[in-house]
Amino acid sequence: MIKVDNLHKRVPMAGGELEILKGITLEIKSGESVAIVGASGSGKSTLLGLLAGLDDVSSGRVVIDGTELSALDEDARALFRGQRVGFVFQSFQLLPALTALENVMLPLELQGQRQAQRDARTFLERVGLGERMHHYPRQLSGGEQQRVAIARAFAARPDILFADEPTGNLDTATGARVIELLFELNREEATTLVLVTHDLGLAERCETCLRLDSGRLVEEG
Repeated sequence: MIKVDNLHKRVPMAGGELEILKGITLEIKSGESVAIVGASGSGKSTLLGLLAGLDDVSSGRVVIDGTELSALDEDARALFRGQRVGFVFQSFQLLPALTALENVMLPLELQGQRQAQRDARTFLERVGLGERMHHYPRQLSGGEQQRVAIARAFAARPDILFADEPTGNLDTATGARVIELLFELNREEATTLVLVTHDLGLAERCETCLRLDSGRLVEEG
């Protein structure tokens, strides 16, 4: 599903360049669950953003299901993400002026799906928020907001779901429930799951763990 070949990411700095990622090469199979771990500043979130096509590579290739992302312009990459990719972020990224139902419906409507409301309701019920779908984000707990974000991501039925520290803003018990939900939907929908985490217990639940150190892939297992 994802193939990365000799990936580098550099950003300009005063007096030179900072190399964040250094020659990353890896493959991720369809339906696989993968954790990316490493110390703060090791390049985890940068790698996730490049895999998702949210940023441009400096050199090397990211290929998703046969499509090389760097060969697409910005508009084509955005269209590709909308059709193939889902996201769950630490900060939830819900629109405050929309209800839970409307937040989940929005990407479906942007895709032109006729059954947007039906599908949004179905996934909110699957994450246990059937009674809360008409509430606004400010009326929901952190765990409930993250469950809305998960419903929104899975409702579009993406081939790949990227999650960046999905439990980072949650307490331990709530985070554990959110993780159970992620893996449950991952299995049921056969979605490839790629997540960045500092939680080694969570990483151990994934089929593959990629460890970064100072921008290099140092361990895969």
